[in-house]
Amino acid sequence: MSLNLKQISLAISLASTTVWAQAQTQTLKEAAQKAILTNPEIQAKWHAFQSTSSSRDAAFGAYLPNVTVSADAGRDNRDNRLGKSEMTRNSTAISLNQMIYDGFLTSSQVKQMDHLKQVRFFELQDTSENITLEVVRAYADVVRFRKLVSLSEDNYVRHRAVFEQIQAKSKAGVSRRVDLEQISGRLALAEANLVTETSNLHDVSARFQRLVGAMPAKDLENLSTLIKASPSSVKDALNTAFTSNPAIMASLENIESVNFGVNSRKSAYQPRLDFKARAERGNNIDYVSGRTNNNTAEVVMSWNIFNGGSDKARVQEAANQLNLARDLRDKTCRDVRQTVAIAFNDTKKLSEQLNFLDQHQLSIEKARDAYRQQFDIGQRSLLDLLDTENELFQAKRSFANAEIDLFLAYARTQAGMGKLYAALGLERRDDGAGSLKSLDSNANAAAANCPIEAPEIYTINKAQLDQRAMEGLVNLEPIKPTTKVTPLENNVPVAKASEPTKDHVAVSRTAILNSLKSWRDAWVNMNADAYFNFYSQKYTSRESWKTARRARLMNAQKISLDLSDIKFTMQDSKHATTSFQQDYRSANYQDSLQKTLYWEETNGKWQIVNESVSGPKAKQW
Repeated sequence: MSLNLKQISLAISLASTTVWAQAQTQTLKEAAQKAILTNPEIQAKWHAFQSTSSSRDAAFGAYLPNVTVSADAGRDNRDNRLGKSEMTRNSTAISLNQMIYDGFLTSSQVKQMDHLKQVRFFELQDTSENITLEVVRAYADVVRFRKLVSLSEDNYVRHRAVFEQIQAKSKAGVSRRVDLEQISGRLALAEANLVTETSNLHDVSARFQRLVGAMPAKDLENLSTLIKASPSSVKDALNTAFTSNPAIMASLENIESVNFGVNSRKSAYQPRLDFKARAERGNNIDYVSGRTNNNTAEVVMSWNIFNGGSDKARVQEAANQLNLARDLRDKTCRDVRQTVAIAFNDTKKLSEQLNFLDQHQLSIEKARDAYRQQFDIGQRSLLDLLDTENELFQAKRSFANAEIDLFLAYARTQAGMGKLYAALGLERRDDGAGSLKSLDSNANAAAANCPIEAPEIYTINKAQLDQRAMEGLVNLEPIKPTTKVTPLENNVPVAKASEPTKDHVAVSRTAILNSLKSWRDAWVNMNADAYFNFYSQKYTSRESWKTARRARLMNAQKISLDLSDIKFTMQDSKHATTSFQQDYRSANYQDSLQKTLYWEETNGKWQIVNESVSGPKAKQW
């Protein structure tokens, strides 16, 4: 690389800081890219990768000749049977040594370092994927706890308002003292919940700062970027993971590296051939008086016959390291398989759960509103109202948590497949030549201990459970209502309107049936915005409802929807219903049920204000 890594990191960091200062919304891609370039763990892996490149060059140097220049000067003194002599000596020499054959030691070491370099490369990518996933977790948790803080603040405000109301009544002598004590306790609990959520927000913000190197911005991008890249089945996810996950790739390259290490140890059993040349010039060399010129060229063979069994022990050591590398490959494969299978299953189950949680908070919110009205006129106790307030708060918390958990499940799936980089559109840091490669014969060896399979995704048999519920009612006597109860399921006030004329009925019928057809087309084409336009604002004002429906549309991938036995009923000049048999099929779900849409004319446009379903597999979403 032409520029120093730290200089690049500093430049990008400064550029990112400038962009964030100008733009109020921080994106997940910006946060992840900044972490990739500045996180210490990733930089440590990068320098380990660079270090291995230098080690490979050092091993390759054994192919090249070794040239040595030497010079010496000294005083020699000899005393033997030939007599005594004393002279001053000086000499210069140049020697060359070229390896001809070393039992493939050098070639094995070079190939070993080539594969070790790939190991370090894939370890760098694996660490980058893991850090990116941690950044995604921290980013999502900041979004999560900001939502939970907002919910806790709203919950506190509602409890505070009830407290002030009860306190005023208590001072006026029209409320019991126990009611004031009860709301005081609930208000304290609401405030404690608020303190807990703000503490959690502080902690996840600190984790975000550790990973990214900066605090999260005031406004963060919505979490909706990873659904489209999700695989259609767990088998597809595992196939992708086994050919793209950097940890698996690193384990395979490690086996190859250790295997060439075994070959390098075996080279000690082979003879060694070297070409040597030496030229020496000097005076009084070897007690020969006068000028001396020595030139030598030779081929030298050396062969170690026995060295105490050390070579055999080193070969056995390398063989055990090879078995260790294979065991680590199998472990990595199994770990990745478990991670991907669990994450993929979470994407499916949380998508389904999100619909039920949304229906739960919708129903509880309607009940809370009804209880509040009944409390104001004395038909409900304070305890009833506070219980519904608490249940609504917990329902909204559960829905908010499920939304974030679903996003994280998609992120974990992408990270397990080694595709989180691509899903976020990040730039990889590599040497320009290394790339993830497909599994080779080593993968086939791993398949025996790590087959591409996952636990079966459990499918709930709703029809059977409903049948068991009905069987439990056989011995119960029918319940006769003593008072008339107003249903809460359709919380849409319907004003009395004049009786429609025949012409008005005909025009309205044509308009509603055309809208019904367009409503179906928007659903089949997974056009969320067009789909939402058919619903009244009073029905779609909750952002959670839109989020749940949009998530289901995106998760369906392909939709087939048949409407049959359509019945139209005009209630009055402003209200009508359409009932029909609905057969729905997508890549991961199908059902058949009866549905009723409630229509209301507002400003000359017919819109859906409510819907209900019935049938063995019916579920409101």
